[in-house]
Amino acid sequence: MSINIARIEAFLFRAEVSEPVKTSFGSIPRRSVLLIRVEDRDGAHGWGEIWCNFPPFSADNKIRLFETVICPAALSGSYVDPADAWHTLTARTHRWAIQGAEPGPFAACLGGLDLALWDLTARREKKTLRSLLSSGQTSSTVGAYASGLNPDTACETVARCREAGFRAFKVKVAFGAEMDSRVVSTLACDLRPGERLMVDANQGWDLSEARRSVPRLGAFGLEWIEEPIPADRPQSEWAELALLSPVPLAGGENVMGYDAFATLINNGHHGVVQPDMLKWGGVTGAFAVGRRAVASGRSYCPHWLGSGIGLLAAAQVLSAVGGPGMLEHDVMENPLREALAQPFPRVKDGVFPLPEAPGLGVEPDLKASADWLVTRAEYRASK
Repeated sequence: MSINIARIEAFLFRAEVSEPVKTSFGSIPRRSVLLIRVEDRDGAHGWGEIWCNFPPFSADNKIRLFETVICPAALSGSYVDPADAWHTLTARTHRWAIQGAEPGPFAACLGGLDLALWDLTARREKKTLRSLLSSGQTSSTVGAYASGLNPDTACETVARCREAGFRAFKVKVAFGAEMDSRVVSTLACDLRPGERLMVDANQGWDLSEARRSVPRLGAFGLEWIEEPIPADRPQSEWAELALLSPVPLAGGENVMGYDAFATLINNGHHGVVQPDMLKWGGVTGAFAVGRRAVASGRSYCPHWLGSGIGLLAAAQVLSAVGGPGMLEHDVMENPLREALAQPFPRVKDGVFPLPEAPGLGVEPDLKASADWLVTRAEYRASK
């Protein structure tokens, strides 16, 4: 059954928070979420999310790009399946992305649309997204870790998350050698049996800093060190750090394209592969990358920092891919995360339970989220 899109809706939400997410590249002082709802001519629908957490108002640009460029292109075609739609629209908009010098925003818009079409297709076929993707047995739970921990409040956040059912935690680093060592050593010493700790430098070190920091922090028995250097640094630098590090290196959220991911996996410097499906590739790209990563002996741990729609998508794809990877679960203040994905699953004993309802298994509560709604728009196919 082909996909003929009849209507697309976009919803931009924004919520202020008391504690910004702090990273080595800057802070995220507010939470923005850009959701899309796609409906076909038979009335089936699906939900997607467009990545927009940084810079703080990048969602405003993306919703205009989506309505003026992506929607007209998407509404004018008919597609065999979601993957066909993603490949077709990626090719059709390729020159526009180059001309506008915005390959990232174009990729994010197409990734969100891809997710919505996969959700729509799974709902139409009355299957969970994971069972639609995988012909084999999929797990109804995935391991999850608490992410986004600010270094200055990490101890309090770990205690809160431990009480909420988490057994693995990732803290931000690259705030100076003294602070990094103090925070990581404190958290590592406080871990209970079976708990795990990771760090994320957010591309925050140059090679000379990374040479010092990676062995020092890795000595605390970390599960991985994420993005120690910028994603686009030469492979020689990644190779050197992989040899110097006593623990696996992780990355992938800032990588785009099949060729780039194939190179990353084949080079073997990343023990943990972390594509962000809503930055590039959607479900179509992430599932392909995840399967290759696991088949090559790597861990597939999808990156995500947004609302519950993207979180559920990452969890469903992780289940379909399999392997030892964990789900990144943002635990910092974000009232939009749960309100926009109901009923919201709760972590228990370190695992995230997946819904059994078709598609993603959740629906945004638009009524409960009305106070955060900034913009709502609708686009229809011409008759």
